Amino acid sequence: MDVNNIQEDLAEIDFFSPTDDYMFKLLFGTEQGVEQLTDFLKSVLKLSAEEYEQITIVDPHLLRMNKEDKLGILDVTVRTKSGRLIDVEIQVKPSPELRERVAFYGAKMLSRQAKAGKDFIKIKPVIVVLITSHVLAPEEPKYHNRNLICNPDTGVIFTDILEIHTIELPKIPITEDDTQLWWWAKFLSAQSKEEMDMLAQQNQQVGKAVVRYMELSADEQTRMIMESRQKLEWDNMAREKARLLEAAKNFLDMKLPVEQIVKGLGLPLEDVLALQ
Repeated sequence: MDVNNIQEDLAEIDFFSPTDDYMFKLLFGTEQGVEQLTDFLKSVLKLSAEEYEQITIVDPHLLRMNKEDKLGILDVTVRTKSGRLIDVEIQVKPSPELRERVAFYGAKMLSRQAKAGKDFIKIKPVIVVLITSHVLAPEEPKYHNRNLICNPDTGVIFTDILEIHTIELPKIPITEDDTQLWWWAKFLSAQSKEEMDMLAQQNQQVGKAVVRYMELSADEQTRMIMESRQKLEWDNMAREKARLLEAAKNFLDMKLPVEQIVKGLGLPLEDVLALQ
């Protein structure tokens, strides 16, 4: 596929969101996606150019995902030239314990390096990059934030051995902010093939990712896996809504106020009224 004929090629394929964890790993977590992954990391992290000279994907192999598999996070973990570990994760659905979970992942990557009799000074720093399709930190105005262990009173960094970056896609500015990260964030948050086409025509590196995205979307096996995963997610959503509706009906039988049921279960008002 050629970026110059991208609009015509896009019209022939189904649209799958780049934020789907399986699609994301196909795009960035395999040897074929190292160039795009490296450019993305450069747009997020302030590391020396030498670090990017050797980017190694720790686990370049994908397990086959079918309708029987559980839906979960497929992270992308890489090692830089100096041995620094970088874990990139994408999270579509909000989770109340997400911050703690990401901090735990980072700490676990540090602890795995510690062996009996080894000096702690030899432990390589760990960086976690978390991309969310929802607002994670409403108290932060920026869409990209870098978090370190530091003294909150003075701002002095205690250690940089663990670094957590968050990229919140809903916070992306409408207009370009003169950073390469903006283009990558727009790619990840794209909602249509038309958006993909626009990005490919205006940014060379993202354009290469769009071409790779089209190749994957056109692949029969990838398409079957994506469709199977989508169906599983829809089935899970339908079962969850049925469970909530059953609970709502029970609460109505107990004469609980409709407003209280709507707020407690998170169901649309019209769905609860239809049960009366």
